Amino acid sequence: MKAIFLSIFLILSCNASEKKITFFDAANAVFSTYITNGKVDYAAIKKNPEKLENALQIAKNMQVSTDDPELYKAFWINAYNLAVIKGIVNNYPIDSPMDQKGFFDTITYEIGGQKTTLNNIENELLRAKFPEEARFHFVLVCAGLSCPPIIDNAYRPKTLEDQLQKQTELSLNNPDFIKVNGNNVAVSMIFKWYKEDFEKKGGILKFINEFRDEKLPKNSDLSYYDYNWSLNDTK
Repeated sequence: MKAIFLSIFLILSCNASEKKITFFDAANAVFSTYITNGKVDYAAIKKNPEKLENALQIAKNMQVSTDDPELYKAFWINAYNLAVIKGIVNNYPIDSPMDQKGFFDTITYEIGGQKTTLNNIENELLRAKFPEEARFHFVLVCAGLSCPPIIDNAYRPKTLEDQLQKQTELSLNNPDFIKVNGNNVAVSMIFKWYKEDFEKKGGILKFINEFRDEKLPKNSDLSYYDYNWSLNDTK
């Protein structure tokens, strides 16, 4: 009897492991096929949605726990970016995610065994669970041109730390994202909307300088430039 239960346990464990690997591979298939230079070919996905639907179908019932934080974070980051793409494709052609009412806070997706919104993924499932991780803001891509660019591969548990670091560094060293003119520094509205996350890291200026090659002056006069919600479309 013990042997039977052990066999069942091993089979279930193998199936769970395969599902996790399959999700990241399926997500990677979407990103590597339809993303170029930080932009998404929504028209092509609209025409051939199979890869996107496959990734989201796998994500629908996949269970992750904060007991394995890297797996948990990688799963929900990918899930967020896939759901954003799904939300755009469902309404494509569209000029901006803001053209669709409730895009972030009302429309729901079945992911991880629950119905959830984009805002819930970002604020409750990621930020609230890992309040020390301000780098989420540079990997969660909201489909607007002022968002940090989406990458053409999936975030994976084993490479997540390097990916979070790389994407944050790329954003904060990008002169179009951090606009410097002497002591006048204009930063993304992301830093205003989520100011509390950066205050936990010592403040906006300190956080930015942790990732910049050319440090901002300590007496920098910070301002926020308007957010461009135009769609990050390849067309």
